[in-house]
Amino acid sequence: MEKRLNRSDLIFSLAFILMLIIAVGAFFYGVRVGTDRVEAKYAAAETPESSATPQPNAYQQQDLVSFYHTVFLPYREFQNDWLKAQDKWLSDPTADRAASMKDLAKSAQHKYDAIKKVQVSSISQQLKDSQTNYLKSLKLFNESFSKLAASANQGTGQLVLDKVNADSYYKNGLTYFLSAQKQYFGSMLKWAESIDPNITGDYENSETLTISKWKTLPLVVKMKVASDYLSSQTQLVDFLPHDLTARVDQFIVSGQADKRKIISFNAIAELLMSTGAVRSGDFISMKSRYYENEQLPQLPFFFSDN
Repeated sequence: MEKRLNRSDLIFSLAFILMLIIAVGAFFYGVRVGTDRVEAKYAAAETPESSATPQPNAYQQQDLVSFYHTVFLPYREFQNDWLKAQDKWLSDPTADRAASMKDLAKSAQHKYDAIKKVQVSSISQQLKDSQTNYLKSLKLFNESFSKLAASANQGTGQLVLDKVNADSYYKNGLTYFLSAQKQYFGSMLKWAESIDPNITGDYENSETLTISKWKTLPLVVKMKVASDYLSSQTQLVDFLPHDLTARVDQFIVSGQADKRKIISFNAIAELLMSTGAVRSGDFISMKSRYYENEQLPQLPFFFSDN
């Protein structure tokens, strides 16, 4: 005779089946979670580090400003002292040029020591290269002045300057300085590219930049062109690339380019420099006339006379 299950047996059987269902479900859930974790681990391992941790943007305005105060300005102070010394040697026959040259050598070493301590981020490669070239320039100027100081009181001031300009250490130091300046202004162009997609950060001047083309360029590109031009001239001047830029624009706007039938930037720049028509501070004096709406990094030499 078939035995019927009593109530307790039925409850026990149902409970057993329920526990079995829960155990099986937990097993498959655990397998799924474990699989997801393993896949996530391998996916993370395959992801490039650069995409996992984005690098900060290079050539930020704060980097340009910091470089101005810690690298550019100390070098500029040395440069101004050297230019003042030249003027004194030419105007005062009794000037103690030997003592002056020794002081300049010490100043070059002092500025070198200060600039060398500055940390410039390697992601801003042009700024890093500019710092390196400023340092090389100061080191070579120091060596040149130290070597020539002993004979600096012999002959005229012009004769001494001719010896300095012919010295290989000095000539190489000048080349490094001009490269450093070019790279600093190149970094400003990189900054401009980061905030304006219409600006090309790698702009290179053609051999013949026509006036019509020059007129279409943003100010920051014009300054880069001017710094490139100055680097090719191997001259130590008291003005900066934006001063030359302003003088070129004034020359064009005044109608002098048309009057003289000059059609290129290089021809205008050569004429202005050969006649001593460019001065430090020209940009500041003309800024409100020509560049009121131009965007520039907040660097002191764009807003006050330095």
